[in-house]
Amino acid sequence: MKHPQKRKYPNLEIKEAKNLLILGLEILLLNLFNILPVKAATEEPVLSVVHSQENANQWTGITDRLQTIGVKYCVISLDSVRSMGDWGDRRILFLPNIETLTPTQAIALEEWMSKGGRLIASGPAGSLSAPGVRQLLRSLLGGYWGFSLSDLEEIKPAKTKLPGWANETALFGKVRGGVVIPNDMGVQSPAIWDSQDNPAAVVTTERSTFLGWRWGTDTASAAELDSAWLKTTVNYYLTAPAPSNRMKKIAGASENCSTTVATVERREDTGTRGRGDTATQREVVAPTSDDVNFKGQMQLPRVPASPPPRVSPSPPPRVSPSATAPQPRPVGVVKPPTSKEAIDQLEEAVRLDVVPNSNEPINQNQAIALQQELENLIGRVESANLAVLANAAGLGETAENLGKIDVESLKQETLITSTTPGALATSQQQALEQAKVIAKNFPQLIAQKNYALARQQWLIAKRILWQQFPVDRRIAQPEIRAVWLDRATIVRAGSKAKLAEIFDRLAATGINTIFFETVNAGYTIYPSQVAKEQNPLIRGWDALADAVKLAHERDMELHAWVWTFAAGNQRHNEIINVNPNYPGPILAAHPDWANYDNQGNMIPAGQTKPFLDPANPQVRQYLLKLYEEIVTRYDVDGLQLDYIRYPFQDPLAGRTYGYGKAARMQFQQLIGVDPMNISPSQPELWQKWTTFRTEQVDSFVAQLSKQLRQKRGNLILSVAVFPLPQTERIEKIQQNWEVWARRGDVDLIIPMTYALDTSRFQRLAQPWIASKQLGATLLVPGIRLLSLPTIGTFDQLQLVRDLPVSGYALFAAENFNDELQKLFISTQGKVESATTEPIPHRQPFQTAAIRYTALQREWKFVLQNEQLSMPAQTISDFNNQAEVLRTALNQLATAPSASKLLVARASLTRFQSQFRVLMKQEIKSNSYQVKVWENRLTTIERLLRYGERRIELR
Repeated sequence: MKHPQKRKYPNLEIKEAKNLLILGLEILLLNLFNILPVKAATEEPVLSVVHSQENANQWTGITDRLQTIGVKYCVISLDSVRSMGDWGDRRILFLPNIETLTPTQAIALEEWMSKGGRLIASGPAGSLSAPGVRQLLRSLLGGYWGFSLSDLEEIKPAKTKLPGWANETALFGKVRGGVVIPNDMGVQSPAIWDSQDNPAAVVTTERSTFLGWRWGTDTASAAELDSAWLKTTVNYYLTAPAPSNRMKKIAGASENCSTTVATVERREDTGTRGRGDTATQREVVAPTSDDVNFKGQMQLPRVPASPPPRVSPSPPPRVSPSATAPQPRPVGVVKPPTSKEAIDQLEEAVRLDVVPNSNEPINQNQAIALQQELENLIGRVESANLAVLANAAGLGETAENLGKIDVESLKQETLITSTTPGALATSQQQALEQAKVIAKNFPQLIAQKNYALARQQWLIAKRILWQQFPVDRRIAQPEIRAVWLDRATIVRAGSKAKLAEIFDRLAATGINTIFFETVNAGYTIYPSQVAKEQNPLIRGWDALADAVKLAHERDMELHAWVWTFAAGNQRHNEIINVNPNYPGPILAAHPDWANYDNQGNMIPAGQTKPFLDPANPQVRQYLLKLYEEIVTRYDVDGLQLDYIRYPFQDPLAGRTYGYGKAARMQFQQLIGVDPMNISPSQPELWQKWTTFRTEQVDSFVAQLSKQLRQKRGNLILSVAVFPLPQTERIEKIQQNWEVWARRGDVDLIIPMTYALDTSRFQRLAQPWIASKQLGATLLVPGIRLLSLPTIGTFDQLQLVRDLPVSGYALFAAENFNDELQKLFISTQGKVESATTEPIPHRQPFQTAAIRYTALQREWKFVLQNEQLSMPAQTISDFNNQAEVLRTALNQLATAPSASKLLVARASLTRFQSQFRVLMKQEIKSNSYQVKVWENRLTTIERLLRYGERRIELR
């Protein structure tokens, strides 16, 4: 018997069923002609668009294009994403121009896509994320952003037509973007660049599409082209055959659809700390040594910033604009990288996190890097202990009294099973050998895909090795030991007596150079006859006069640390309870001195400080007069220039700066064009404009150096600078400090090589330490104490001592906690002596002689302990040459002269050449230590070069 057929639409009337059938036929026909409008695909949103601070300033352009397409979408705040469900349950996710994802967000994205989610991304997607995140995104996107194209290029269809992709003309045209490098498997390219080799402009896979330009920005592409690509891509995934377009239900996914940024915003304000400046959690992610206002604030986990509180953020209000301020022009802009972000992005670019218990794949390059990091740490531990043992031997101490180890802690580690307090040397050797075994076996664990165990072993080895550092014995040689003493700490002190306590504490730890914040946000820390106003938080007290006296009484140098072209600070305004848009006392009195961006703003969007126009003769005259007052009224030992640059810019995103009245007038007289009327699309003119601005900074440094040295011949000039690659740095902030170094305008270059672990610190510092462009200028890497564990700080200091540099600078005094104080007193603290320990920038020849003597002690120690296998005659020749060099250096240090310098340099050159030959065998078994010795000889060479320039020789 036949059963009655069940109704397919039991709850619909016949009329409704007919209507549904008609709608289905319409959709089918539209699909056949490939013109399916995305809003017809479903009445519910199918697209989620991700918002972060990185695309906040582009949001107006992004939403305008979305509305033009007619797609129904939801907004997701990137900051809210902590798990797979946070990506929502819409079928397609759009990441427009987001360069930073955390590992948690990337893993959640992979899980979301595994449920059938489809991803569209644009711009340098994830390019500023950690290496592991970038690797994962390459897999998810089918490729990665290779490099930016400097000019507008034509996008054209690929030679092989791809089914499902429309070839309508609206998809193609002139675009400013970048080359997308596709993965080899399962990746297709529907569009290519009309340039050599036709590289990919778009890559697509079954589950993702990657657009090689910043979607939604007028400076990158036309709105019509953007709209066409997003519409086509969304339709491609909506109309894909089942099950490709089917998405599984995601547990925990929010069904709420927020359509505005304000709804999804999650701001988390933190309290004031350190300098007293308030900031959001995102704003304190990466303090920089250039940005005074972030130097003392709490380090938090790297997370993308919260979006602003409105969908279409307007530019910040203009601050006291003069009639000559440039008129804004309509351009699409991207999020401006502030100084703090630049440092953070720089560190992120070289980081390689080791997450405990993670079984995420470790590729070959990562494995090599991790193995090298472990081997370098082993080298630093051995180098530190050798220095201590050799020094003790020279002082008649015994090795048994040195390098005490926390044996009980070691027993808790799985790799150390038996140690006794009496077997100290054996315990240390066991730890080192076990670490070496882990480093050697690390590639094997990776090959076996035992990633979690590899990470666990790596972290155990690191902890064990850190316990082997000799933190209770003096290790330091003569070196620059500088610290920034910031405004907030000075203000909190409030009196000479309290300031004296700070100086006592720093002096006890061996610090010999203080960078004392003297000019901040346009205010002086002392009562000035040149500046308009002393800092209102400190009126009635001449803190600079007291600081100079306190430093000199403790045999410390005091250098006045000044803001140069940054003239105000919105966050400082909050502290002193003035209008947030107050430009500072200088620009309030002289609005014509202001600099502007190409939108007519004194303060660039997303930043907090107005800048002076370096091309303005009155600005230069004022600054020169102010700095002359400091170095003539006060017996300061040096002057440090901070903010010796323009604000951060991104020319390719249409965001530039430097359009002050004087600069525009001078450039127009020089070139015949108002710089407001040129853009990066005019390479020759734009290069001239960039060169013009860079030369304003260069010439000011030269003028200042000449003028102040005429007043104070013994003055030390230093600069706090960004360690960005030179070309990028000139393009973004017009700071070309290699020129200042080569010309001899400055004595110390202090790059802000701030990092949260030693390997990242090394990768940031190494290019500049190895640079041949610094002439005789000394390089002093900056170390940020904030969030560094105490032993991690020691590790970075040990690296500095193993590299060819003459010291370090610490940010900042307020982060100098009790644990660090104890460590520093033990390892570099002030010792009672009839003679004062020399400071390299003040007594370079004496420093060179003492450091070489310490080096000789190490060689003597290893030779006596038969740790160098050399024939007796070779050892004798080596010792003879070493003694010749020691004599030459000592004679130069005792009575410097041009002839003695010539003899010392010749002796050093001969010895360096012989040293490399003698160490041919040793470098095979102990390459790190041999390199350390070579670095220390290079340090001596640089000290001699600096001394020749700095010291008058008879």
